[in-house]
Order: sequence, then structure tokens, then C-alpha cells
Amino acid sequence: MLDALDTPYLQRALLAGLLIAVPLGLLGCWVVLRGLAFYAHAVGVATFPGTVVGVALPVLGPFAGALLAAVGFSLAVSAAERDHRVRGGAVTGLALAVALAVGALLLTLAGAGVAPVEGVLFGSLLAVSNLDVLACAAVGAIGLAATARLLPRLAATTFDEEWAARTGAGDRVAGVLLLGLVALVVVSALPAVGSLLVSALLVVPAATARLLTERLESMLWWAVGLCSLEVVGGLVAARALDVPPGAAVAAVAGAGFALATAGSAAVGFGRRPRPA
Repeated sequence: MLDALDTPYLQRALLAGLLIAVPLGLLGCWVVLRGLAFYAHAVGVATFPGTVVGVALPVLGPFAGALLAAVGFSLAVSAAERDHRVRGGAVTGLALAVALAVGALLLTLAGAGVAPVEGVLFGSLLAVSNLDVLACAAVGAIGLAATARLLPRLAATTFDEEWAARTGAGDRVAGVLLLGLVALVVVSALPAVGSLLVSALLVVPAATARLLTERLESMLWWAVGLCSLEVVGGLVAARALDVPPGAAVAAVAGAGFALATAGSAAVGFGRRPRPA
């Protein structure tokens, strides 16, 4: 299967994808367990206007532009959702719509030739450079170290928030750092996957792993492994079918989740007691 990835740009995309799969899988577990899947999708889309500005302004660059947009989105949503009247995803949905609108306007002003919309939204194998590989390696190391450091607090605040608050482990710092790490990892995955489909690598492998195990440690391992396999399978499919890699990776991830759902349902059905 790997013989299909015989060109330098495909090999760079594969290496970048495998490097970023580690923090994507680890952080994705906490995104799923804490109910942040919509936020994860929204922060990916929120990078759209920043990426357009970064492509149009070489002095800024698409990575810095996307990162600034993602951090700004995260801070705005975190601050606005302190008001209990607009919690539950209302602010996230509003910011998502605004980001798409602003990105479309900026794209029109910049011109499609300056910032090709397909590459921005769905990623491009040709856009993965050696610098992107280095960025993925650095972000992967940061994500792995930070996740290991925050593991006790994240576990405490995720599974028993009231107990964590009473013991002093339920501080807001861990939650804010988690959102910041998600934004950083999402931006690093943009060149290969694109802003619209980056959540497929962040949410779907972790959601699939959640169907396969009840233990947190196993879920973390499963999520990283599934994310890596979906990157490889998606790139091979993109090469064979000549389709955007982001769409291929998302399709492979969706197929894996569908298989896990069907298997889980079959096992659950088989364990149901039969009526006398």
C-alpha cells in the first residue's frame, strides 16, 4: 500500500500526517469526552479567514494567520460563554458563521488565484512543505508533553467535576490550555486536511475509539492508532482516485466509525437477553 506514496510531496504529507496524528488522537479523546466536538469543528473553520490573509500577505504566512485566527476565536468563545444565557454552543455557532462569512469576503478581495479556495478549505498535498513537517514535529512534541502533564487534572475535571472543584483540581487553567492546544494542533493539520475537514482527524478517531473501549488509557492508544491509519489510508485513496486528501481522509475516518458502530451494535444485540 505504501508503494503508492512514491513521490516526495506524498511522502512529506505522510510524515506530517503521522507526526500530527499523535496530538490529534490524544487531544481528540478529551474533545469527545468533554463534549467539545462542535467547538473543534468550529475552530478549524475559524482558521479560514486567517489562512486567506496569511496566503495573501507573505510577510505573515498562512500558519501564523491561521494560528492568530484560531487563538482569537478560542478567546472570544471562552469569554462570551461565561454568560449562562448563551451557553450550549450558541456563541460557537455564531462565531462559526461569522468566520465563514469573513473568510468568503476576504477570499473575494484577495482573489482566488492568490488564495485558492479548494486548498484552503480541503487541504492540498502540494502545500505540505518541509517547514510544515517540522512544524508538525514540534507541535506533536508539545501536544504529547502537555497532554501528559495535564492528564490528572483533565481526568479529574472530565469525570467528576464536583469532586475536582472540592479538591482544588478543577481550576480553569487546564481547560483553557486544552482549548489552546486544540487550536495549535488544528492549525498544524491544515495544509494536508484543510479547515473544513480538520475535525475529522480530531474527533472521529477518538469517537471511534470510544466505541471500542471503556478504559481511558486504551482509548488514548486506540485514538492515536486509528488517526495514523486513517492518514495513511486517506493519502493512498487520494493518490489512487486523484481526489483532495482532506476529503479522502475524512471518508476513511467516517468508514471506520461506521464499522465500529455496526460492530458495537452487533455485539450489544447479541448480548441482549431473549424473551422466554
